[in-house]
Amino acid sequence: MAYKVKIDIFEGPFDLLVYLIENAEMSIYDIQVAEITSQYLTYVERMQDADVAIATEFMVLAAALIEIKSKMLLPRSTPIEEGVVEEDPRTELVEKILEYKKFKAAAELLESYEDKKTLCFEKPKEALEPYTNEADEYLLLDIKQFVSAFNLFLRKKQRIEEVRKHYTRVERQKQSIEMKIQHIIGFLKNHRLKKVFFKELLAKESNKYDVVLTFTSMLQMMREKLIRVEQQRAFGDLEIEMVPPDEEEAMVIGEWDDN
Repeated sequence: MAYKVKIDIFEGPFDLLVYLIENAEMSIYDIQVAEITSQYLTYVERMQDADVAIATEFMVLAAALIEIKSKMLLPRSTPIEEGVVEEDPRTELVEKILEYKKFKAAAELLESYEDKKTLCFEKPKEALEPYTNEADEYLLLDIKQFVSAFNLFLRKKQRIEEVRKHYTRVERQKQSIEMKIQHIIGFLKNHRLKKVFFKELLAKESNKYDVVLTFTSMLQMMREKLIRVEQQRAFGDLEIEMVPPDEEEAMVIGEWDDN
């Protein structure tokens, strides 16, 4: 059984390495190996001074960092040929760090799921027959009867799909304010421009949309001086009357005179 070392917030050598890289605000793809190696060895020495048993994995990573540092300090023995790119000594370390971060993120996600799951409580299953006085029913079918019932189900489903291909559900197109205004004008002209009640403008099967649209259209017509609306008492029905053309012109002229 391996001994798992956890120092403060560091759990394993790569946890310490990732912390040093992120704390130095370095890019994982451009690690300053000399600086990181120095800081890593400093932390390892502090662990030894505190009489903490250092796991072998910490020392192995320290040796790997020193090896990478030495490779980067050594001059190239041969010039790089044209079109040939020399491999970066840090490539393998970067791949291991990325893999570590991926698994660490997955572990943190699973841990959060575990915390949420601990807050959920499930009721164990229990038999309800003592309360319903109904025993479980089992279908006694042989294989031929089962196949026959399943084929019947498939044929019914196929017929439903065929019907749906030939029929579509058509929704009634909703009217606009302009269309409703023309309808109100035609309704008033049919009543010889006499007063009508608001409820007369509504169809018997009007829904909330029709009621709101009719009321909004009425307000727009009042704004355009096309109709005159009166209410004899609070919460009473609205009386709507068409404004004659000559009176409409007089109202407009009167407004110009007031200005």
